[in-house]
Amino acid sequence: MTFQEQVYRVVKKIPRGKVLTYKEVAKRTGKPKAYRAVGTVLSKNFDPKIPCHRVIRSDGKIGNYNRGGRLAKIKILKKEGYIKR
Repeated sequence: MTFQEQVYRVVKKIPRGKVLTYKEVAKRTGKPKAYRAVGTVLSKNFDPKIPCHRVIRSDGKIGNYNRGGRLAKIKILKKEGYIKR
């Protein structure tokens, strides 16, 4: 299984209303120092079945989102109940 497939498998398991950090995703793939690579993989994902909006930065900031930008990511996370209004 490629690193990309491992990342997608981890991210698909993040439940609605929950998030993981890029670093946590990297750890769950078995490559704890590959958190920047996780960001790169997710930046190239356009499959709506992979909820990459549920991955945030370790400092609690939202981070980027390739399907509509940061504001779109915030809107989705609010809708899912992660961000309280």
